[in-house]
Amino acid sequence: MSNLIPREVIEKKIYLMRGHRVMLAKDLASLYGVSTKRLNEQVKRNIKRFPDDFIFQLTKEEVSMFHIAMLGLRSQFATLNDQLGVSKTAGSMRGKHIKYLPYAFTEQGVAMLSSVLNSERAIQVNIAIMRAFVRLKAILLTHKELAHKLSELEHKIEKHDEDIRAIFEAIRQLMAPSPKPPKRRIGFHQE
Repeated sequence: MSNLIPREVIEKKIYLMRGHRVMLAKDLASLYGVSTKRLNEQVKRNIKRFPDDFIFQLTKEEVSMFHIAMLGLRSQFATLNDQLGVSKTAGSMRGKHIKYLPYAFTEQGVAMLSSVLNSERAIQVNIAIMRAFVRLKAILLTHKELAHKLSELEHKIEKHDEDIRAIFEAIRQLMAPSPKPPKRRIGFHQE
């Protein structure tokens, strides 16, 4: 199953929203091989399993922010409804206006989906998704460590730059010709 869904495909479907890494209902539904409507129905039937930190509904502003990106991802077979995670049968789309705002699942919400969607594919897809989340965490941790080390290095270089500038200034002063003493005029001088 992991060969059927490349890790890169899953990682591209993980977004950062409201300070959480999330996956949209429409993306999860396509990975699980179910309709978005079915996925949402299962969540609603088991809503006690999905507190606010597991799932949240996008605002119109958030949808419009992703709208252009989502349109760019549409294939010739996909509909705008599918792209926004909205059921076709609900008659939810009229032009470009959304009647039902899509849901976003945090990592914990995605994990909870495995208890709601009980199929072999759902189990395998969930394992692949959890591995993708773990990999992204590792990448972010490495990125933070690298950024910290880079910051330390920049600070050391700035300190060394100041020291090197001081050394060059001292060398320039040593290399500069010493001022010549004023020449004595020849002859008798009256003061």
